[in-house]
Amino acid sequence: QVQLVESGGGLVQPGGSLRLSCAASGFTFATAVMNWYRQAPGKERELVAKISSVFLGTRTTYLDSVTGRFTISRDEAKDTVYLQMNNLKFEDTAVYYCNVFNRGKDYWGKGTLVTVSS
Repeated sequence: QVQLVESGGGLVQPGGSLRLSCAASGFTFATAVMNWYRQAPGKERELVAKISSVFLGTRTTYLDSVTGRFTISRDEAKDTVYLQMNNLKFEDTAVYYCNVFNRGKDYWGKGTLVTVSS
C-alpha cells in the first residue's frame, strides 16, 4: 500500500533553515508527481511545492510566498522527496504534508510540524 513518511520538522528561528524529507513506498515513485502541502493553525491546507517526474523533466512549481526560499527535489534512488526551506519566516509555521495522487486517489503522510519562533 502507498505510504508517505515525513521527517525533518522542528523549531527554528526566523531566518533559519530546515530540510524536510518524505520517504515514499507502495507506488511507482519515478513516474509520480510529488507535492508538499502545509496547514497552519486555523487555515486551509495549501500547496507549497510540487515536482514532476524525471520523465517530465522534474519541473517544479511553488507557492508565491515561498518562491526563492524553498526548493523541492527528489531522489529516485531513495524514493524520497525533499523540501529545503531557507530564510524561514513566522508565517511558515505549519504542519507540512507530503502528498501523491496515485491510481485515482490522494495519499497523505501524517505530517511534520515546523515552528518558526524566536
